[in-house]
Amino acid sequence: MAFHAIARAAGARRTSHGAVVCALVGALFAGAVLAGCASSNNEAAKALNPDPPAKMYAFAEGLLNNHSYTDAAKKFEDLDRDHPYAPEARRAIVMAAYAYYKAGKYPEAIASAKRYTTLHPGTKDAALAHHIIASANFDEIKDPMRDQTSTRKALEELKTLVQRYPDSPYTKQANNRIRLAQDLLAAAEMSVGRYYQNRNNYVAAINRYKTVITEYQTTRQVEEALYRVAESNMALGIVTEAQTAAAVLGHNYPNSEWYGHAYALLKSGGLSPQVTQGTWLSKAVKAITPGSQTKPEAKPDPPPSPGLPAPEDMPAPRVPSDIPVSSAPAKPPLGLAQNSAGWQPEVRR
Repeated sequence: MAFHAIARAAGARRTSHGAVVCALVGALFAGAVLAGCASSNNEAAKALNPDPPAKMYAFAEGLLNNHSYTDAAKKFEDLDRDHPYAPEARRAIVMAAYAYYKAGKYPEAIASAKRYTTLHPGTKDAALAHHIIASANFDEIKDPMRDQTSTRKALEELKTLVQRYPDSPYTKQANNRIRLAQDLLAAAEMSVGRYYQNRNNYVAAINRYKTVITEYQTTRQVEEALYRVAESNMALGIVTEAQTAAAVLGHNYPNSEWYGHAYALLKSGGLSPQVTQGTWLSKAVKAITPGSQTKPEAKPDPPPSPGLPAPEDMPAPRVPSDIPVSSAPAKPPLGLAQNSAGWQPEVRR
């Protein structure tokens, strides 16, 4: 009997201790649940009652001015998400793109800028969006011996900017970058053309040189391209094409060393530069004459809209600093400079 009494007493103590432990666990669990509910309620309240759009925009702009670019981009995106119909929301999209670009996050910058041009085409801020897309692609440009997809994408956006927004504050800078992109693409075509020509694949080489002559006529590559067309056609025995190429080169660049080399090449075969009607180059004689187009009157750059970055705030594109151009012969044939002055090509029908 005494044994059973002692056991019952011990059991009672264990039961009492377990009850206390359970009570403590329950209290802690309940506290955690209540804390979690409170936190959830706070987040829900914040989501349901976000800050006013003007306050959110000012906060994001402050982060941008303090060089916290990624945080600024996210705050601009928060504004667009929380107040999609507020006037500040539209600009927040393009400013998010700008902040991402400044942070070096080019895919995010392009995605945000493209979203803006899709949702708000034709607006003043769209010019900046196109400029951001072009600039982000510019920073991915490779040297002429590598793939030029980024260069072509940048060029496409820059041309869109210039055509649709000729009075934009970013247009002048876009025109400068268009010339840079075209020179790089022309250099890439010349590199491939020389590769084919060095392996006696003259037809493939000529096609590359034609691209330079027809699509990138204002670049410094076009003189060499005309000479290479003459050189490749001479190798193929197509003398009329070679003569026409040399004639076009001489007509447009009479003092060029490349023309001196072309003139000497034809002379060595008893030929002279002359245009033959019907050749594809005969149509390009006037088209690529330097100075044939009247330059528009220079106008002062319009200022950007208040709150938008100025053109000088856009970093200079990181492109290859030295675009390779093959050198012409160091010494052109004697007497050529005097003979070529004022020279006009003979036209053979």
